[in-house]
Amino acid sequence: MTMFKERDLGTPAPPPDATAVTVEIDGLPVTVGEGTSVLRAAASAGIDIPKLCATDSLDAFGSCRLCLVEIDGRRGTPASCTTPVAEGMQIRTQTPRLAKLRQGVMELYISDHPLDCLTCPANGDCELQDMAGVVGLRQVRYGFEGQNHLELEKDRSNPYFDFDPSKCISCSRCVRACGDIQGTFALTIEGRGFDSKVSAGAGEKFADSECVSCGACVQACPTSTLQEKSVVELGIPTRTVLTTCAYCGVGCSLKAELRGDELVRMVPDKNGGANEGHACVKGRFAFGYATHPDRMLEPMIRERPTDDWRVVDWDTAITYVAEKMRQIQDRYGAGAVGGITSSRCTNEEVYVVQKMVRAAFGNNNVDTCARVCHSPTGYGLKQTFGESAGTQDFRSVADADVILLVGANPTDGHPVFAARMKRRLREGAQLVVIDPRRVDLVRSPHIEAAHHLQLNPGSNVAIVNALAHVVVTDGLVDREFVDARCEGFDQWAEFIARPEHSPETVEPITGVPAQQVRAAARLYATGGNAAIYYGLGVTEHSQGSTTVMAMANLAMATGNVGREGVGVNPLRGQNNVQGSCDMGSFPHELPGYRHVSDDVVRTAFENLWQRPLQSEPGLRIPNMFDSAIDGSFRGLYVQGEDIAQSDPNTNHVAAALSALDLLVVQDLFLNETAKFAHVFLPGTSFLEKNGTFTNAERRINRVRPVMAPRTGKHEWQIPCEIATAMGYPMSYDDPSQIMDEIALLTPTFAGVSFAKLDRLGSVQWPCNDTAPEGTPIMHVDEFVRGKGRFVPTVFVPTTEHTSRKFPLILTTGRILSQYNVGAQTRRTPNVFWHKEDVLEIHPHDAEGRGITDGAEVTLSSRVGTTTLHAVLSDRMPPGVVYTTFHYPTTGANVVTTDNSDWATNCPEYKVTAVQVALRTGSDAATVGDRFDTLAVPRK
Repeated sequence: MTMFKERDLGTPAPPPDATAVTVEIDGLPVTVGEGTSVLRAAASAGIDIPKLCATDSLDAFGSCRLCLVEIDGRRGTPASCTTPVAEGMQIRTQTPRLAKLRQGVMELYISDHPLDCLTCPANGDCELQDMAGVVGLRQVRYGFEGQNHLELEKDRSNPYFDFDPSKCISCSRCVRACGDIQGTFALTIEGRGFDSKVSAGAGEKFADSECVSCGACVQACPTSTLQEKSVVELGIPTRTVLTTCAYCGVGCSLKAELRGDELVRMVPDKNGGANEGHACVKGRFAFGYATHPDRMLEPMIRERPTDDWRVVDWDTAITYVAEKMRQIQDRYGAGAVGGITSSRCTNEEVYVVQKMVRAAFGNNNVDTCARVCHSPTGYGLKQTFGESAGTQDFRSVADADVILLVGANPTDGHPVFAARMKRRLREGAQLVVIDPRRVDLVRSPHIEAAHHLQLNPGSNVAIVNALAHVVVTDGLVDREFVDARCEGFDQWAEFIARPEHSPETVEPITGVPAQQVRAAARLYATGGNAAIYYGLGVTEHSQGSTTVMAMANLAMATGNVGREGVGVNPLRGQNNVQGSCDMGSFPHELPGYRHVSDDVVRTAFENLWQRPLQSEPGLRIPNMFDSAIDGSFRGLYVQGEDIAQSDPNTNHVAAALSALDLLVVQDLFLNETAKFAHVFLPGTSFLEKNGTFTNAERRINRVRPVMAPRTGKHEWQIPCEIATAMGYPMSYDDPSQIMDEIALLTPTFAGVSFAKLDRLGSVQWPCNDTAPEGTPIMHVDEFVRGKGRFVPTVFVPTTEHTSRKFPLILTTGRILSQYNVGAQTRRTPNVFWHKEDVLEIHPHDAEGRGITDGAEVTLSSRVGTTTLHAVLSDRMPPGVVYTTFHYPTTGANVVTTDNSDWATNCPEYKVTAVQVALRTGSDAATVGDRFDTLAVPRK
């Protein structure tokens, strides 16, 4: 694709329902919505008025004085960006008077600007340069001998962009982008008049300020003041490929901008449904892992994990895998092998892996990493609402009046959605945070939660039940909604009204004062549109599924389902975790969440696939591990997941992987799981993929290749060729054919095709004859299951408890700059901000153990020990410690137990009884030390 640059209309659009008004601009009649600026009205008619401070992603500011116009009946020359249209208005944008004024304004700008256009990295991509040409500037009468800003020092401290204040025109676009779009408010205009300048924090360097490196300021800058280092090094890009970010579940649409075949930068797409022109530090900048020297580009095999790797060609590797799988099945039975799909791969790549397992392996032993994160979401929402996915699109938060944030830290885990949420909170929405840790949204610039219910880890069900108890006993139930659209309410109401669920009764369990719970419940029930957003702090518990159902009960009881600004919304972790579930990656479900025991559904697949399918569910990931250790499960295909680092109780996982006769790992890098592998198949990065991702709001986005597969093979081809080599012919000419097959077999995807996605940009499933362009809001008139179902949610305490030996509770989470197990982000400059996992510990707990800030400590549980550096923090209450899991050398999951959710086996990462002590020389080594070093590949 040639270089694609969206047209900037100068100011934001008016509301879609604005009354139409007609004006005359340069003699041309123009009809626009009431409230539209003159600048935007002109641009919509193809009349470009010069501008510098104005952009359609920010509210009008009116500082540059370049967009002046003349309006009949009005004195002076008003700024067109801050002047709204009025019926019958007559406007002139080009007159000798305006030309002279604009030239004078531009002359002043240029008089204090370096005249180095030919060597400037923004040459050819600079709005100041463009506007100088547009206004016809031909001379600068003011010399440079007076006071100026030309010698100001550059700030190169940020790993991804430079700040050159000598080129700044003080338009405030970067400052406004940081505040209005990102909501961080890290930038300001310091000083007045001639002394005014952009400043990061209190005169700090960018790297030392509150800047989160989202890049909104860089994108907003009209000059080379803020410039990507990649552009300085490689030059201005010349072509664009539209694709989708491969990090978190927000699913940002990005423009990959290239110079020749070299990727220069990522720019968020203003038309992206999920992000609307915004991105975060990972999506915008952290793409260098795709060309990192650690990338493995050739298949490798070895007889034993202790042997050196041997590089082979693709045919040899695929034949080897097929023969070994068949040998295992011949000896141990068809159920002795299985596969794990990846939430980082496309829908099409995931689909062919589960098809390989079911049709070529002949069993249902397929699972996905969603097992260890959001499987309780699927179960809980299916039981109550009838569909295993969130209810809203991300835009819906703009209509929320009350936001209940449970077990989620979106500023770190889902930063682009967090920016949307913060914008709504600044506009007046109220926030209730339920989390053991004081996340940033509890209090940050211009935001403060109305309530922070800082509960004890493991008491989620108790506190959500207590909220519902207040709703029922205070008479706050929306009976009209409940009577019309739900079932099972009376039984549930009797259950939830019992004294055992009152805030006073559960206060000793949750640790949250009863009056806070009552106030939060009343706010949720009476504050207008109320939306629930939740994360892994809900699902990764022994009662994860129960908590999801409890939140669904709360939403139904208050009528907060089925319209804008409400709903129950999971913030999913990985880029395609929703899609991997949609594609049939669970052992009990075919694509579209249809149970394998459903004869009608199974017959449809059998007829198309021409292969009988098993009607009994297969093994879940924990069952695979247990069966590997007992010897009945012998072969495993792992697509793009580092289970040795990401799954709980690392020692147990290592034992299971060591027991396998064949472990096939398909990934970008030789990760921790690959240390146990017999075959390594190189995968492709998102820059090489052609297919689709499905984000947390059910939005199906196109992923388009920026470059050819560096491995010489598309990732979807690999399972197809293995299946074919095992005797089940499976081939496609293009991934669009895979999506066509998905649409043929999956009702919620029935109307999806690459052609439709290319035309519309994206759609949200269900997409079918009833909703040909998708479904932004679910359960509008009725629930998918018909009536919403209230489910009594009994609180059952976790079996993981503290003791004298393990007196603290460990909970885990993520950090903004790193992603999941860090395989990608650790191979980018993002390590600048987070070089290791650390243990946050309350000063009270640290003092009693003689631990100081930065001290090396051992973290021990009933199943393992690891070593970290301590950071003293009061974000957690005494008795609770916190760490991330981005570095294999730390191996935080060596201490997490294999306790799991009762319904789905989702691990209980968030509650582990531990002890923390100063490390001594006799302490156990870290998990990274225990694993053997990687064997060197050889030809």
